[in-house]
Amino acid sequence: MSELTHFDDQGRAIMVDVGAKAETRRVAVAAGVIRMQAQTLERIRAGDTKKGDVLGVARLAGIMGSKRTADLIPLCHPLALTRVGVEFDIDLPGHGIVCTATAETVGRTGVEMEALTAVSVALLTIYDMCKAVDRGMVIENIRLLEKLGGKSGHWKSA
Repeated sequence: MSELTHFDDQGRAIMVDVGAKAETRRVAVAAGVIRMQAQTLERIRAGDTKKGDVLGVARLAGIMGSKRTADLIPLCHPLALTRVGVEFDIDLPGHGIVCTATAETVGRTGVEMEALTAVSVALLTIYDMCKAVDRGMVIENIRLLEKLGGKSGHWKSA
């Protein structure tokens, strides 16, 4: 395992210097799920919530959240994202909604945190919009699925 990059030789937190790295196309894909009561899932699918189009709002929130990653995670570099996509798949048997986010840039550092933030914010938005009818929703399994670009190349979750 390589060294942790966000600490200097004295153990102090630092922002990694990426100035000497080459600019390359970088892509990251992350996913997570929110589980809920079957009735809550059906209301979302039917568009039968007082707050409107839950998944449409959550999609926008995920995109907006990805753009604010550097404001939320202290040592993340602000990135000029070239694309962020947020998609949802309904898991009827599991009473859940799977969120998958893809973040892309051309730059000197990866977009894993932006993809993970997009998923997190999108799922939190679903929770917020539906908590009046289902406070027991559970957000789980937020993880990186794949990353491309940079010195470490292509990585894919097993």
